[in-house]
Amino acid sequence: MGEQMTYDFDSLVDRRNQGSLKWDVGEKELPMWVADMDFQAAPAIRAALEKRVAHGVFGYPVVPDEWYDAYTGWWEKRHGFRMEREWLIFCTGVVPAISSIVRRLTCVGEKVLVQTPVYNIFFNSIVNNGRKPVECPLSYDGTEYSIDFAELERQLSDPQTRLMLLCNPQNPVGKIWDREVLARIGELCAKHSVIVVSDEIHCDLTIPGREYVPFASVSEICKNNSVTCLAPTKTFNIAGLQTAAVSIPNPALRSRVDRGLNNDEVAEPNVFAVCAAVAAFTEGGDWLDALRGYLFESRQRVKEFLEKELPCIRLVPGDATYLLWLDCSAVTEDTEQFAEEIRRKTGLYLSAGGQYGKGGERFLRMNIACPHSVVEDGLHRLKAACEAHGTHGQVIMRDGVPFSVDIPDKLVTRDSLSEAEFDAMMSTGLAQAKRDDSVSVEEAFKRLKTGM
Repeated sequence: MGEQMTYDFDSLVDRRNQGSLKWDVGEKELPMWVADMDFQAAPAIRAALEKRVAHGVFGYPVVPDEWYDAYTGWWEKRHGFRMEREWLIFCTGVVPAISSIVRRLTCVGEKVLVQTPVYNIFFNSIVNNGRKPVECPLSYDGTEYSIDFAELERQLSDPQTRLMLLCNPQNPVGKIWDREVLARIGELCAKHSVIVVSDEIHCDLTIPGREYVPFASVSEICKNNSVTCLAPTKTFNIAGLQTAAVSIPNPALRSRVDRGLNNDEVAEPNVFAVCAAVAAFTEGGDWLDALRGYLFESRQRVKEFLEKELPCIRLVPGDATYLLWLDCSAVTEDTEQFAEEIRRKTGLYLSAGGQYGKGGERFLRMNIACPHSVVEDGLHRLKAACEAHGTHGQVIMRDGVPFSVDIPDKLVTRDSLSEAEFDAMMSTGLAQAKRDDSVSVEEAFKRLKTGM
């Protein structure tokens, strides 16, 4: 047994003024939005890139056998699924692949089904190509998500629905679909002649002890009626290197997609794309396992903080991704303005759930792929924002002036209330704050000053 490697995920890496989309923010702002990690890439990847740079010649590259072996070996070893070499096609990214596939496998005006809330860029790939997105919302019971299969089949049965974009695991809710669910999706899509495009870019970012199920591994039906999009970029934080793959077992389907990727000029690697992917999948396993443990600890810290310090916001249980889905329904009915308010008042930059489609309006997405100290900073900023929002910052008005209330001698505390009593109090307070006779503290003072 070799010595267990240790990796540094606690050090702060200054990413400001480095051309980073995530960190293109104000000096005192804290970005926890876009799916981009603040950790340095695995040492093996950095070493491979340094070696390639040292060579000093950067001509046109090819995709060598090592690249195919890296993908097939990783999926067989990590996920128990053997992909064949001929199934794989290089692509510059999962999003370019999806956009190309939409163009190649559907016609203008036809429909592409998505299960919302879902990765928002799916909508761009559909709408920008003249196709129509069909939203089939996931069912949410206040704790976890599931699929309404009756509604799914109703949507799939539309002759205009030609493609389904499956997020496996699901982004943003962090759901890992089990084998039975995936098999049923596959059967319904085949029944209605709808091709499945499975985005599996988050597949390696599961919590320790939990593994995802590759869609194509579930059955012959799933294998022969699907295109799977794969990449090391999210897992190993190398999105800027533009390296991905599509896996297509069905040769007829593969031929159509391959032609589309080449026509769109997204099937050629840059000089760093191949060596980074090979290093990730052949030498990055130990680093990834350490990362998964670190992210799980961050997830637990968030859960405990919310339960203790901010019970009005609930962490939706999830087993995959480093993106946390926060249920804010006790605070607001629309997180778009809430997210703007949080950023304005505290500098914390989160993603509003409404951009992920129907069912996301009362949620926020938080990226915890950063040092623990940064996660703690983000949580305290979130708490401060919540304390300044909603019922905390609302004044009941009567005839243009603040309505006086009697303050009891002894105010209740959270510890003195049962869960039911607390939930009832929050619900009542929220309803009161949302009534037409309520305004923000700032607005109340403004009205008093202007004589309203």
